[in-house]
Amino acid sequence: MKVKVIEGVSIPILPWQERPAGCQDIVWRYSENPVIRRDHLKMSNSIFNSAVVPYEDGFAGVFRVDDKARNMELHAGFSGDGLHWDISEERIVFQKTDPEIQDFQYGYDPRVVRIEDRYYVTWCNAYGWKPTIGIAYTYDFQKFYQTENAFLPFNRNGVLFPRRIGGNYMMLNRPSDNGHTPFGDIYISQSPDLIYWGKHRHVMSPSMPWESTKIGAGPVPIETERGWLLFYHGVLTSCNGYVYSFSAALLDRDEPWKVLRRGKEYLISPQTSYECVGDVPNVTFPCANLVDADTGRIAIYYGCADTCTGLCFTTVDDVIDWLDTHSQV
Repeated sequence: MKVKVIEGVSIPILPWQERPAGCQDIVWRYSENPVIRRDHLKMSNSIFNSAVVPYEDGFAGVFRVDDKARNMELHAGFSGDGLHWDISEERIVFQKTDPEIQDFQYGYDPRVVRIEDRYYVTWCNAYGWKPTIGIAYTYDFQKFYQTENAFLPFNRNGVLFPRRIGGNYMMLNRPSDNGHTPFGDIYISQSPDLIYWGKHRHVMSPSMPWESTKIGAGPVPIETERGWLLFYHGVLTSCNGYVYSFSAALLDRDEPWKVLRRGKEYLISPQTSYECVGDVPNVTFPCANLVDADTGRIAIYYGCADTCTGLCFTTVDDVIDWLDTHSQV
């Protein structure tokens, strides 16, 4: 490994599959995808756009589960290998840290990150049935404590960095609207306490054709000696609707609103049947990455066609080497 992962953890049981013979792709798919099927639970219509982290001797996660009434819910789950998941049939019931926090209405597209002594969950949360960024924390993925929403509506794709930067927590986010949002730039916001947010800075806008409609942060950024490695999704509007692909960018370690490298092309786009066919066709939407600090191996969990969950693989070196030769910056 040429590029060192900073403050990373060793994950010897990281789910992994070697690059297939003859494959020249920077990111390659798990051959047994989807790793979580839409009917994994008795009550599920679909399970996708979900987040996992290392936990104890295995992994834990928060999963977007749309039930058969098409309620958008969040469920917790555990796995010993990152491939076979025991996901609760019951949605997470948040304990509110303030009684004036609005009761749960819907939740989707969570991210999970460990910061200091706990795990934080961010997700698209309803406030008056309008989307904003909810925040909660847990120690054990059984009890979850909901804190204040980060922003007023409308906002989506709230992604926390795994540590304070310059003394502040930082969150990537995308101001949006109450619909399907035919626009979207990535911004970064800062907070001293995860309650009051300010110092908003623009990070990047749609640029290349594959991401020309809107972009949004994906999994939690990976800190390397070269900068923060971020996977992000981009959306093209085709004659048949939106097409969600994803690529990567490298952000400055101390001022992460400064983009050092950014892929000209996508790394993954909807190409397989499970990515192209589903409740929302043509979607590959990354929400989680597991990174083994010892080897630089990365396992990325991504939503497929808003229906099921896929898994793909790469390495820190592969992506950063690619960014060095395929950057639009």
